[in-house]
Amino acid sequence: MKHPAAPFPAPSPTAAPRAFLRHLLDVAVARAQPAQCLPPHLPAPPRGRTVVLGAGKAAGAMAHALEAAWPAQAPLSGLVVTRYGHVPPRPPGLAARIDIAEAAHPVPDAAGEAAAQRLLALTQGLTANDLVLCLISGGGSALLTLPAEGLSLADKQRINRALLASGASIHDMNTVRKHLSRIKGGRLAAACGQATVLTLAISDVPGDDLAVIASGPTVPDPSTCADALAILRRHRIDVPAPIQAALENGTLETPKPGTPQPRRSTRLVATPQQSLQAAAEAARAAGLPAHILSDEIEGESLDTGHWHAALARAAAQGRGAFTPPCVILSGGETTVTLPPPNLHQPTGRGGRASEFCLGLAQGLNAQPGVWALAADTDGIDGIEHNAGAFVTPDTLARAHAAGLSPADHAHRHDAYGFFHALDDLVITGPTHTNVNDFRALLVL
Repeated sequence: MKHPAAPFPAPSPTAAPRAFLRHLLDVAVARAQPAQCLPPHLPAPPRGRTVVLGAGKAAGAMAHALEAAWPAQAPLSGLVVTRYGHVPPRPPGLAARIDIAEAAHPVPDAAGEAAAQRLLALTQGLTANDLVLCLISGGGSALLTLPAEGLSLADKQRINRALLASGASIHDMNTVRKHLSRIKGGRLAAACGQATVLTLAISDVPGDDLAVIASGPTVPDPSTCADALAILRRHRIDVPAPIQAALENGTLETPKPGTPQPRRSTRLVATPQQSLQAAAEAARAAGLPAHILSDEIEGESLDTGHWHAALARAAAQGRGAFTPPCVILSGGETTVTLPPPNLHQPTGRGGRASEFCLGLAQGLNAQPGVWALAADTDGIDGIEHNAGAFVTPDTLARAHAAGLSPADHAHRHDAYGFFHALDDLVITGPTHTNVNDFRALLVL
């Protein structure tokens, strides 16, 4: 299926650079919308029932896309869980056949636990004539929380907060989550018995590893209890003594690759690289060369911003690998490592995209001719209402005039406060999809 590079006209990159960068973000998000990318991957209805199970920030939109594309006469039922406020409006005339529950993200809550229990219960009584369609997208780890025996929801919340503050990669965080769960790490697929299970996934992780997306509830897990223990120890995160023992003796081990699974299959319906490619095509359609660095960039947000700035400065000064005018694109998932709580110097507000922009602005040091945007493609940067932020050639000058110190805001991890004061936040609202970080640098 050919996807359009630009579903809407592009503003002029020279006359309206901010609007042009926002256009590239909108194109990237449009490429990953479930209504466009999910239907081509649907199978024919089975002889028996079709049960839908799913979780993630895109789960509501994926459920709507499936309901619209599935034959009206074919049985269809199930449950998906998404983040509060991330259920898209139901298209006019579309009958509701799949229940949609809402829960908390990034720290799980009781609503997510109840939804996971309901979802797991729907696997009971499935037969070889039945089809399970699993709709999986980023955010599913927090939304699909079902603590292992001996672990309370409060324990899971505390461990999750500690992981989020630790700077651990998404691979490491989900390794721990899988081993502390009754539904992740392939356990949901195992519960489906003899039914055919097809997982349709929107990737939000570097490398598109299906075992990592939403902690892989339907995918065999190559990581081990020993891996989870090592990560917890490295980040000095305590778990209850019975869980510690269960990890040490392997009681909490997940289903492993290698076991034949003739009735299990997976399909990636949208990926970060595809969205970056769509944005690159839109830039080229506007007459600008476009370069994709990678869709797998990880690391501390501030540091990543600094080295992106080095590339852009070199390009703008005619001494780099890229010749202006051009667009430089990247994706992936950076991290923000928070210090221990300090009542005398509380941590500020802001997610990884905004913090990247703060590092970028510092690194660019008011370089003429460089504009940038970074945003989380789900529309929410961390837990704030913005998707990300803009950086412009006069960002530092305007900050100085407003009495803002970039270094102070970076030290306090208060990128939101910095860009909010400059009216440079990127606000999209929930986008109903999620292919992780999107970064675009315009060098003129």
